Amino acid sequence: MDLRFFKKTLFSLCLVPFLSNAQYTDVINSNRPGRAVSAYAVGKNVAQMEMGLLYEQQDNATLNTDSNIFGVDFAFRYGLLFESLEVNVEGSYISQGITYTQTGTDDRLTDFSRSRAGLKYLVFDPFKNPENNKPNLYSWRANNVFQWKNLIPAVSLYAGATFNLGENPFYVGDPTISYRGAVATQSRLSPRFVLISNIAYDRIGTDFPEWSYAVSVTHAFRDPKWSVFIENQGIKSDRYSDILLRTGVAYLISPDFQADFHLGSGFKNSPSRIFAVLGFSYRLDFHKDTLVPIDSQKSGQNGKIKKNAAKKKRKKKGKKKKDKLDF
Repeated sequence: MDLRFFKKTLFSLCLVPFLSNAQYTDVINSNRPGRAVSAYAVGKNVAQMEMGLLYEQQDNATLNTDSNIFGVDFAFRYGLLFESLEVNVEGSYISQGITYTQTGTDDRLTDFSRSRAGLKYLVFDPFKNPENNKPNLYSWRANNVFQWKNLIPAVSLYAGATFNLGENPFYVGDPTISYRGAVATQSRLSPRFVLISNIAYDRIGTDFPEWSYAVSVTHAFRDPKWSVFIENQGIKSDRYSDILLRTGVAYLISPDFQADFHLGSGFKNSPSRIFAVLGFSYRLDFHKDTLVPIDSQKSGQNGKIKKNAAKKKRKKKGKKKKDKLDF
């Protein structure tokens, strides 16, 4: 297949100006649970693994089949070169046992149902300038209620490829490599609520290109180690279309280790889908803050310093007008 499209996409991504720095966090930043992807990268020199064990019951009223699916979701993420760039490899490897209800015969399909790799780059971060996001020291309410500016999201772009290696029974006739592009946004609605949205165009160059979206809302409890999420995902393709709903919880075991569990289902009967996933995320944190010499720092980052700002202001004596009498 012609690789010109893929090369142009990557080249365009590299030309995006360095508008922001990803926010490296002291605790793990995982895309689990769910399928919505965070706009932020994991941070420079951070290696992260995210895995899940899945079970799904899938029945197809049109094909008269009942299926039980066991598999593994996986993702490997690494902060490359600078804070806002991330390389990731992700996929799902499943084994699907199929029973044909009319004939009573069985079959089994085993292969990757999802396999791709790509680069994600943060192009805009509303929290880049800390001066615009200082807490209000005089009002607890001002820091904890919804503010319209919180809707301004961080935005990242993704460019990558989807792979179809060997004779994959789930994607018969697809080429070995197709292309994928996506946009991810993330808004902090309040200190406890985060909104993430994704839109992606996958399998570009095949006979069955696929549009998808995902919208996820996460809420942290008073004990910040616990969080709950709800997610809606839509998939549109000539091969398969559906709307999926997921909900679940995550628990932070340590700053570098998170466990999660979620349930989900589809809204169609061709096929109908009910699934459960138990997963974890673990990171190897080799991140080091870059120290910038004072001579190399940009001036005015925290507001312009006015000339003679350190000197006490002198009171100016008003000039007397000539037509006024001075008693």
